[in-house]
Amino acid sequence: MKRIAFFAVSLALAVPAIAAPQTFVIDNNHTFPSFSYSHFGYTIQTSRFDKTTGTVVLDKEAKTAEVNVVIDTTTVDTGSLLFNGHIQGPDFLDTPKFPTATFKSTKVTFDGDKPVSIDGDLTLKGITHPVTLKVTGYQLMPHPMAKKDAIGANATTTVKRSDFNCDKYAPYVGNDVTINIAIEAIAQ
Repeated sequence: MKRIAFFAVSLALAVPAIAAPQTFVIDNNHTFPSFSYSHFGYTIQTSRFDKTTGTVVLDKEAKTAEVNVVIDTTTVDTGSLLFNGHIQGPDFLDTPKFPTATFKSTKVTFDGDKPVSIDGDLTLKGITHPVTLKVTGYQLMPHPMAKKDAIGANATTTVKRSDFNCDKYAPYVGNDVTINIAIEAIAQ
């Protein structure tokens, strides 16, 4: 009987622990999606959204992840109160009808332990199109203040405004819009 107990304990110690996927909640104070576009060819204008929620579910061992982001489009910050109202109108974001934009991943590609691209569906003004975010920076480590694991990443993609029925004044105001997302999330 002692041999069976010893064998069972030895086997339990020899089998590595299977890590479970970990859920991270977006830190709205450190997550800012921004977008930039050509303004009549004079300048590249950059604006951002001030409220973002969502989750990242990461399985470090399996090298898989799921990303779900909700952007409150009523919090657009162009640097001008007048233009904030203009861009929320029906010609652009139409925030009374569509107060959020969403991104839901369909595939996350890893190179070693780091994600390098995130394929998913971007929904804006009720219109959904597939996009690929290129991950340009990534960090997973214990957060020095929260005392929990945290992740951070920067990601970018370019979309056409016309694909989302936001193309007023194109081509004078550029149809290509670069989206940059700086995201930080803390483990639940």
